[in-house]
Amino acid sequence: MEHQHHRRRHRHRNKPDSRHERHSSPALQKLEQEIDSIDKPNLHAERHGHPQRKQHGSKPFMSIVIPLLNEEESLKPLYHALEEVLPGMSDGHYEVIFIDDGSTDTSFSVIRDIHESNRKYKAIRFRRNCGKSAALAVGFAAAQGRFVFTMDADLQDDPKELPVMLEMLEQGYDLVSGWKKKRHDPWHKTIPSRFFNFVTSRMSGIKLHDFNCGLKAYRKEVVKTLQVYGEMHRYLPALAHWEGFRVTEVPVLHHPRKYGYSKFGFSRFFKGFLDLLTVMFTTRYVKRPLHLFGTVGSIMVLIGLAINIYLTVEWAMGLTFLSQRPLALFGIAMIIVGVQLISMGLIGELVVKNSLETTTYGIREKLD
Repeated sequence: MEHQHHRRRHRHRNKPDSRHERHSSPALQKLEQEIDSIDKPNLHAERHGHPQRKQHGSKPFMSIVIPLLNEEESLKPLYHALEEVLPGMSDGHYEVIFIDDGSTDTSFSVIRDIHESNRKYKAIRFRRNCGKSAALAVGFAAAQGRFVFTMDADLQDDPKELPVMLEMLEQGYDLVSGWKKKRHDPWHKTIPSRFFNFVTSRMSGIKLHDFNCGLKAYRKEVVKTLQVYGEMHRYLPALAHWEGFRVTEVPVLHHPRKYGYSKFGFSRFFKGFLDLLTVMFTTRYVKRPLHLFGTVGSIMVLIGLAINIYLTVEWAMGLTFLSQRPLALFGIAMIIVGVQLISMGLIGELVVKNSLETTTYGIREKLD
């Protein structure tokens, strides 16, 4: 009797929980399958800074995102140049994603031919020209590789630089930016670009020589964290730096343009500086608006008070009449505007305090 009772308990212990089966959603089942398919040794090696170049399931080891606009003549040579490098870097586990930013030539037809001959080459086509930032944002969302690279399609970026950048990522960096140390562009592009990079480096606090180089390498978590819109692609290293990622740069080869022409005009620098102000405000002061508005407002109030105190002393000594001094109105205006800025900062602080429930922080690692 005791033996039979033991067997009944054993069968009951092995019987699956029907309640669990009844409440297990398809999403949960898919998550459990993904967890069971994780390669434990490779995960351990990646945590210790030695990522394994092995494809897990259908996901590639690395992704190459290439935005383009009217580059029909460059695409086939670029394809052959990539094929000389990528298979050896990733044991064949890679993907290339072309983002056609509304080309009006036959660029997408060339991409379709490449895709038919090699399914590792994929493409996304915009209905109209949306800009490089939009193209990168869509490419980043589609990229599945553990490491993501970006480059231009005009043949000025050399794919042979990719292994060097991958090695830098494997050393522990999160973003590796290319530095076109010897640039083959006309003076009206190089001189403004140097000035732009100098100002951006000073204002952002990260010392890089070339923020706008199209050749960059990222860890996957970087591209999934950064929000790219407007003209923000110029500031990806700064955005990553402010998010706490480790950023560095490496000199890269820069070739003269063989086909077509540059799609960026001189106006990009004016738009770029405006976007730099946007980046600084939304990253440094979005959680502490009073630090920005309060500082500027306090300075203006102090200047206004100093002016009016000086004029009041002169008036008390009979040296002037305030009705004849426009400087008095300027001092009053400074005080009023300063108080308004401080008030805006306080209102901003109230808004931030009420939105703290949705605040997210970039956590690199956690030990329980």
